[in-house]
Amino acid sequence: MLRRRPPPILSIATILGLCACDGGNGAPPPQPSNQPPSFTSAPSVTVPENSDGIIYTATATDPDGDALAFSLAGGADQSAFRITAAGALSFAMAPDFEAPADGDGNNVYLVRIGVSDGTTSDTLDLMVTVTDTGPDEFAVTRVGVGFSQPLFVAPVPDGSGRVFVVQKGGLIRILDPATGAITPTPFLNVSAEVSTNSERGLLGLATAPDFASSGVFYVNLTNLNGDTEIRRYRTLAADRNRADPASADLILGFDQPFANHNGGWIDFGPDGFLYIGSGDGGSAGDPQNNGQNSNVLLGKILRIDVGGDSFPGDPARDYRIPSDNPFVGGGGRGEIWALGLRNPFRASFDPVTRNLLIGDVGQAAVEEIDLMRPGDGGANFGWSIVEGTQPFNGNPQPAFVPPVTEYSHGTGPRQGNSVTGGYVYRGPVEALRGHYVFGDFVAGAIWSAPLSRLSIGSTLPSSQFTVRTQEFAPDQGAIDNVSSFGIDEANNLYIVDFDGEIFRIEPR
Repeated sequence: MLRRRPPPILSIATILGLCACDGGNGAPPPQPSNQPPSFTSAPSVTVPENSDGIIYTATATDPDGDALAFSLAGGADQSAFRITAAGALSFAMAPDFEAPADGDGNNVYLVRIGVSDGTTSDTLDLMVTVTDTGPDEFAVTRVGVGFSQPLFVAPVPDGSGRVFVVQKGGLIRILDPATGAITPTPFLNVSAEVSTNSERGLLGLATAPDFASSGVFYVNLTNLNGDTEIRRYRTLAADRNRADPASADLILGFDQPFANHNGGWIDFGPDGFLYIGSGDGGSAGDPQNNGQNSNVLLGKILRIDVGGDSFPGDPARDYRIPSDNPFVGGGGRGEIWALGLRNPFRASFDPVTRNLLIGDVGQAAVEEIDLMRPGDGGANFGWSIVEGTQPFNGNPQPAFVPPVTEYSHGTGPRQGNSVTGGYVYRGPVEALRGHYVFGDFVAGAIWSAPLSRLSIGSTLPSSQFTVRTQEFAPDQGAIDNVSSFGIDEANNLYIVDFDGEIFRIEPR
């Protein structure tokens, strides 16, 4: 009988040697390396001016199927753009063909886009060309006459195209710009309740965001004692063209020590809160140092919530203070949003950027425009230590926010004596879109500057203004003393002349 030979007994070392054998080199098999992603989207795109949405979507592939994330990676004009991780590219501020913000000023923006799989990456140099979209010609048309010392224009928010005209003496009239007709009965008449000497009077108007359904509006006036009152009214239930005088409700009141520098501007911000421009109390040189005193409401921008009442025992305080106002936790009055202002006569919110632009009237040398972004609560613009960028009662301090532009007193084409704050133009005239239009009450001058050139931390010199005074010469009458600018529901821009005329900028 044949016997099977038993298998050989292998040592542990022999077994380990066999397992480790790999073609004789003793190394584990190589793992496949990560492959970088690569762009598949085009290196150029052409977009029309005023594009405020997604202008380009970056795409890329990854050989390993990894998740990809896009970002901005450089380029001469990187700061002009925003991008999402998914690759959606947009302008940080809608581009204006007439006021290019690219480094070369030729409406060709250069930006580098990066894509990463978390380990490896790729870049694409993208060229974005901005094109012109419409005619540049416009006309200035007189649409209203016969007003008595008008100070402000605001839209009647009912789709009619009509506007409110605020008169210093205490009347609010309704004007139909299409016909020039003025509603015979005043919308509001508080002429027997206001003081009008010097800079006092009925100074401001703001309709509530829900005015179309509620009929609620607010006014800023100086009462018979010369003190500021912010009042709330409602329209008559049966006639939205007339206010109900019996509905008057004092929301906020504070003393004015002198007859000038009352501010007067009020408006609702994009956040739904009511903003109020308050002058430093008057005289000259801010003798009471109100501008820098955070415990008084003078020389400030105030911000209140009129949707409730946190002071039921105080008849002069019918509002709440927003929880994110800068002095809520102490150190000053809770109503204060910004300080260091002399006489913020007119201000406005830009609906695109949500920024607040403030025209602050100067003392003896400088007129200024200040800017606040939505998160800039607590900004100190320096008055009366500084006037614009110049020392007045001291030297500029690091905490002060310089004006985004200013001009000097004088009679030159870019000089004046009393700034009238304006609006960022968002209306139908393509050539003016994206420009901040403002003027001077004494000189009757009108200028504009691209909003893209107005940035916190730098002060645009007046040499960069576009002089519009002659260009804005109207078809009838004359623009002598610009007491205010205004807009209607279609974003048409209005110019208010203190001598009683109302003008509108229209495409030609």
